[in-house]
Amino acid sequence: MALGIEYGGGGFCGWQTQPGGCAVQDRLEQACAGIAGIPVKTVCAGRTDAGVHALGQVVHLDCAVERPASAWVRGVNALLPPGLAVTWAQPVDGDFHARFSALSRTYRYVLLNSPVRPAADHGRVGWFHMPLDVERMREAAACLTGEHDFSAFRAAECQAQSPVRTLHEAEVRKRGPYIEFVFRANAFLHHMVRNIVGSLVYVGKGKHPPQWMAEVLNGRDRARAAPTFDASGLYLAQVEYAPRWGLPAPRLHSPQLTHADL
Repeated sequence: MALGIEYGGGGFCGWQTQPGGCAVQDRLEQACAGIAGIPVKTVCAGRTDAGVHALGQVVHLDCAVERPASAWVRGVNALLPPGLAVTWAQPVDGDFHARFSALSRTYRYVLLNSPVRPAADHGRVGWFHMPLDVERMREAAACLTGEHDFSAFRAAECQAQSPVRTLHEAEVRKRGPYIEFVFRANAFLHHMVRNIVGSLVYVGKGKHPPQWMAEVLNGRDRARAAPTFDASGLYLAQVEYAPRWGLPAPRLHSPQLTHADL
């Protein structure tokens, strides 16, 4: 069975199970077990850190007990805490794997660019107080598309075997006081998006010219890039699979993104 999952990351210590049971995976597996009557293990398309949100997370579970799709949605949701919900359930063949069957992942980072910090959007957007030049950031982001070694934007604790990733899309959009960064790739390294956003902000505020981004990328040195940006504005927006799986598309907007007019 495959499930679509949506959550606000502020109430959890990330996706991956933790001894204290504070992770999204912990709460989801507890709720699924309540419906199945037996322990249930889940595998996700992309592990998210503490504070990172998901609009289109996908998981699969192997369970010997059959339940209707409605039980995996309404039944599980009745046992989940606020800020975490199953949005759909879809039977899949046994060779489906939420992580390895995925063709691409799309992350969106929403940044409030305003002298005043967010209040109603606290915990749901990133924030930078100085004016940012969107055109400069677009020019800088353009060098990132394609297949590259992204070591310069990789966390020290990243466990990926290779730093090489293929970035299909890197866009920067402005909507009123909000700036949205959109990245679609075959896969991402640990903290890759947040490290890229931090470096783009450096360019946007005038600390470095747009071509500096290519220099950092090609230098493959994490120390040359900007610090990791705040997790609050990061969303796992969508996971793409081959049409043969017949999985539903994620909902287009969360309340925060509607509020931001994105």
